[in-house]
Amino acid sequence: MAIEDAAQLQQRLLEHLQAVIRDRDPFIATAGHFYTQQYIRQQFEQWGMIETHSFQFRHQTYQNLILNLPASSDAQVARRSPILIGAHYDTVPGSPGADDNATGIAVLLELARSFAAQPARYPIRLVAFDLEEYGLLGSRAYAAELHQQQQSLRLMISLEMLGYCSQTPNSQQYPSGLRYLYPDRGNFIGLIGNWQATPDLFRLSRPIRRIGQVPCEWLPIIAKGQWVPDTRRSDHAPFWDLGYRALMVTDTANLRNPHYHSSSDRLETLDLSFLVGVCRGLIAGLRSL
Repeated sequence: MAIEDAAQLQQRLLEHLQAVIRDRDPFIATAGHFYTQQYIRQQFEQWGMIETHSFQFRHQTYQNLILNLPASSDAQVARRSPILIGAHYDTVPGSPGADDNATGIAVLLELARSFAAQPARYPIRLVAFDLEEYGLLGSRAYAAELHQQQQSLRLMISLEMLGYCSQTPNSQQYPSGLRYLYPDRGNFIGLIGNWQATPDLFRLSRPIRRIGQVPCEWLPIIAKGQWVPDTRRSDHAPFWDLGYRALMVTDTANLRNPHYHSSSDRLETLDLSFLVGVCRGLIAGLRSL
């Protein structure tokens, strides 16, 4: 299994971030939103045919962008249900959204490069979701369509804020009750999944630690996350609600990052070495599934 070169990967991630970090609210910053959408489309088009999933909101049409990558050549393997990996590309008004969620989009684009060059054991479906910040609307519409069509998934993974890291004691906050179980420093990446995804939480965490050299903590959730609402704050939640095996990869957002949903969520606040480690670890982890 080839391991991604860290220096080259960091340079590509930086280029994606520089392109995507900008105000991209779909209503107020329409130019930035459209630019980002076209940048994602251009990057995906290097690796295959793009599908557009359209949905309606406030009498307007919005788009999720989809790239399907085949599994390795074995015919039996190729018939397996896909692993769906998603990241949202919109922002809240007034924020350039470096961590939220340019980091997720940057990693999504590098997963496309990696799995187009060297297919995984499962088909990989990469989805750039729109209107996450308005109530998970893009992922909710897409999950509902898959469910209606009775399409199965091996696993759904939401990439939600991947690039903020702090070594300061007590920099990591938690929902009530969890602070006694996890570290007080915000220097790890979190994996949060429903109970069906528990084996995948374990299997993904090991290469993130070993190959990515990033500390990784994981949390299995019951009752679709209703008892801990903070665990539902990304595009995996609609898939939980419909019974799919799903998890979120996250730096825990405002539980760590003081720039969350603000104008200061900028490139200079990110830890690129941390982001590279997360990306390398995810690539290795997905290849192990």
